Amino acid sequence: MTTDTLMRAETLEAGATVARLLARNGAALQALGERLRSAAPDVVVTCARGSSDHAAMYGKYLIETMVGVPVASAAPSVVSLFDAPVTTRRALCIAISQSGRSPDLLATVEAHAKGGAEVVALVNDETSPLAAMADTLLALSAGPEKSVAATKSCIAAMAGLAAIVAAWSGDAALQAAVAALPAQLDEAVGLDWSAGVEPLAGASQMFVIGRGYGFGVAQECALKLKETCQVQAEPFSAAEVRHGPMAIVGEGFPVLALATSDAAGDDVMAVVETFSGRGATVLAAHAGDARAILPALDAHPAVQPILMLASFYGLAEALSRRRGLDPDTPPHLAKVTRTL
Repeated sequence: MTTDTLMRAETLEAGATVARLLARNGAALQALGERLRSAAPDVVVTCARGSSDHAAMYGKYLIETMVGVPVASAAPSVVSLFDAPVTTRRALCIAISQSGRSPDLLATVEAHAKGGAEVVALVNDETSPLAAMADTLLALSAGPEKSVAATKSCIAAMAGLAAIVAAWSGDAALQAAVAALPAQLDEAVGLDWSAGVEPLAGASQMFVIGRGYGFGVAQECALKLKETCQVQAEPFSAAEVRHGPMAIVGEGFPVLALATSDAAGDDVMAVVETFSGRGATVLAAHAGDARAILPALDAHPAVQPILMLASFYGLAEALSRRRGLDPDTPPHLAKVTRTL
């Protein structure tokens, strides 16, 4: 594929970015893991918007399945618009941001800190106010990201969350999977997902399906399809889509399905079978499954979604250009969005 766009060039940096992330934050991750094991929080609260919030959803499933602590997503307007008090004793607040400068995010993190929460910040701009607020700063280490569509910084945020959970849980298999991510990301960005370009070239609406560790990545894929390709893509879990949404899936309806190599991925593939039987245009990614036309790497199920996302960004960039668009400069959007 061409590297003429910033989006594609920055996607290709994903492996090197995660290698820097892990190298630079190794000591901080080890110390954080030891602290969380010795005094686990009662709850984790995530604070993020956009692609960072999709990374947070990925982190929610990791934390809840591997350490058993419930995770809630903070609604920034509770503090920034309603000025409501926050009590978060024995809580861990994980804030995720590329810029670390949005006023509502900063107000929310400040309120949780004042309420007693420990703050961990995953942020790319180390000079940002968010970085200064953190009890533990984990630099995303993505370097400049000039394309409006976030790619390497989102992958870095997900890798950072996986590294936190690996350090916290002490799970040897997850630790090995995280260590292998840089090399596997280099491989994943080279996988050919071009089989998805022509089927989606004329799409106006579609579903993106994931479950478990893959749901946050389904959300991120749907956002990028809206942002760079002007396709009204809606993300659903394989469970939720079986309710009202599946009524509109029929002949030719486009569906992107991301299936991990676990029980959640099995359920995604069951939905693939159902929708394929209705004549839908289903593009599935699943390692080693003949029904999947999009290649995926065999890896720990917890990191497979990160690898699929790296491959998907190549598809989104190519589809955007196929539709006559510029993936680097989506209309009406700016790189840094500051909401109140």
